[in-house]
Amino acid sequence: MTYETITVQVGDDYICTIALNRPEQLNTFTLALARELDQALWEAEVSNKVRVVVVKGNGKVFCAGIDVAGLEDKSVQELRNWIECMETPLVSISRMSKPVIAQVHGAAAANGAGLVAAADLAIASEKARFGLTAINVGLNCVGPVIPVSRSIGRKKALEMLFFGELIPAPEAARMGLINRVVAEEELEEETRKWAATLAAKSPVAMQNAKKSFYTAADCDYYKAFDFMNDAFARLCSSADAKEGVAAFREKREPVWQEK
Repeated sequence: MTYETITVQVGDDYICTIALNRPEQLNTFTLALARELDQALWEAEVSNKVRVVVVKGNGKVFCAGIDVAGLEDKSVQELRNWIECMETPLVSISRMSKPVIAQVHGAAAANGAGLVAAADLAIASEKARFGLTAINVGLNCVGPVIPVSRSIGRKKALEMLFFGELIPAPEAARMGLINRVVAEEELEEETRKWAATLAAKSPVAMQNAKKSFYTAADCDYYKAFDFMNDAFARLCSSADAKEGVAAFREKREPVWQEK
């Protein structure tokens, strides 16, 4: 499919790279970008040529948030529908079974920071910065703070929400907002290596792990164990699990059956 606000590339290594492509507008979200990003995520989810998704931004930054030009002359209900559309890709990532990695350079602000937090994993340039900055223009990031708070906890999330400051990548890593910080010139290569490592693992086990994690996260403590035990038992009966154990015993590389 041809997109106007994003680019999509699928390699022979089972990695799909989705790039936000409004560089002159700092990759800010519009209705078109939000819808195209969400559609691309779901197309990757159902493709047998994709095992891992990487989301990045073209140009100088990852994503500077939402294009506020879309705020004018809307009713409250129209604004409600508008903001829900902006946040749909963030929700979709948690509903997908395939892992999504955010590759971050420059700034990831407001909805951009939410997108990073919503991704399953995130790797960033040492020069990247992150912030829930909408408070500085009389708005707030009450949508993006949801995945942010799941990553870093209530106190730090509220600090980001209230102060609207940009946090450097090393601090973001210490807080748990991102996983890894690398040199800017190594960001592309290191992200690709990371994604390739995941893509080489059993797709069945990987997707089982992600879906189970997100489901159990919303269960109480004891029900989470019950759910995870069921998920593990189902996984053990899969062809990939049997192949993986056999390959381990035979000291060879597994050939995943993807079922």
